[in-house]
Amino acid sequence: MSSAAIRGRFGRRSLVAPGGPVVSLTTFGVRARSVHLTLASIGRGSVQPSRLIVWLDDAALVSSPPRGLSRLCRRGVEVRLCDDLGPHKKYFPYVSSIARHRVPMVTADDDVLYPPRWLETLVADHGRHPDAIVAHRVNRIVVDGAAVAPYERWGRATSERPTPRNYAVGVKGVLYPPAFLDLLRATGDGFTDVAPGSSDTWLHHCSLRAGVPVLPVVTLRGAGFWPIRGLRPSPALLDQNVRAGRNDRVRAALWSPDDLRIVLQDHWDAC
Repeated sequence: MSSAAIRGRFGRRSLVAPGGPVVSLTTFGVRARSVHLTLASIGRGSVQPSRLIVWLDDAALVSSPPRGLSRLCRRGVEVRLCDDLGPHKKYFPYVSSIARHRVPMVTADDDVLYPPRWLETLVADHGRHPDAIVAHRVNRIVVDGAAVAPYERWGRATSERPTPRNYAVGVKGVLYPPAFLDLLRATGDGFTDVAPGSSDTWLHHCSLRAGVPVLPVVTLRGAGFWPIRGLRPSPALLDQNVRAGRNDRVRAALWSPDDLRIVLQDHWDAC
C-alpha cells in the first residue's frame, strides 16, 4: 500500500473540494473491500474532485459498505445504488442523472492506485482542449489496407493531433467534457443491446459519430499508476473483449459504412 493510500485511509481531510470535475467509478464483489485505496489515492491528489462517486448494483453493499469504504463516506465519498449495467456503471448512472452537464466527468477503475497529479493533468489538458475527450491511455486504431486491423494489433497514441483513429481506454482514467456527457444522456442506454460488456468501444463509437476527438495525456507518460496488490485484472473482460474478439465484433456491429470511411481516411470530413 502506498503512503498516500495509508494517509487517505486513516486521515480525516475531505477527499473532495469545490471546483474540480466529478469522478465516477464502479466496483463489485470482493473489490468493494479494497476500493477505498483507489478512492484515497484520488482524493489525496494535487487536484481534488468536486464529487467522488462509487456506483454499486448491490443494495446490501450500499446499505452496509465495507469498513474502509464506509470510513471514506464521512470524507465526501458518495456510494450510490444503480442497475447492473456491467462496465457502463462507471459513467451512465451519473450521466443520466444530470439534466444539463456543466462540469466534466472523469471515470476511474477500482483496482488502481492513481498518482498525485492524475486529476491535475487531466484537468490541465481539458483546459487546453475543452471540447475533446482526454485520457491517460489512448489506443490508436491500426488500418490494414481497406480494413481495420484486429483490436489486439492496435498501438498507443502519443500525438495530440485530432484523429478519429484514437480510442480511449478506461483503465487509467478518461475525462469527458460536459457537452459530450449531454450527448451520452440523449443517446441513452442502447449499449445494453449492442455493447453490454464493451464500454470503451461504445464510448468511442459515440465520440466518432459526434466528431469529438480523443487526445492522449502525455505529461505523466504512464508513470505512477500501481495495481492494487492482491487484485487480478478481470479475466472475463480481458478474455472476452480482447482475446476472444468481442471488441472487434461490437465495433463491426456499431459502425456504419460512413464511420468506417472516416476512420480509413483518418478525417471527419471524409463523408
